[in-house]
Amino acid sequence: LTQLTLGIDRDSELVAHLYDERNEAVKRLIARLIETAKEKGKKVGICGQAPSDFPDFAQFLVELGIDSISLNPDSVLKTLLAVTEMEKKMGATT
Repeated sequence: LTQLTLGIDRDSELVAHLYDERNEAVKRLIARLIETAKEKGKKVGICGQAPSDFPDFAQFLVELGIDSISLNPDSVLKTLLAVTEMEKKMGATT
């Protein structure tokens, strides 16, 4: 999704510095996808590098109501802490 949205090859050293899953356009598309899935009564999950690399991205997904997140084994603990923190914040405001 990020490659297609930004028109950037993530494997190219020439433009790798521009590749960022946290780009606002990418986040808007993900938000719309989750919203649409929820409207249709469908579960939605993500398999990608961003939640493993950026705990704040995982928090963003949780805040949107994502049902599942796939992670790299070495990032599970730090991401789980970030997800738990966001879930606590959401519980405090609802």
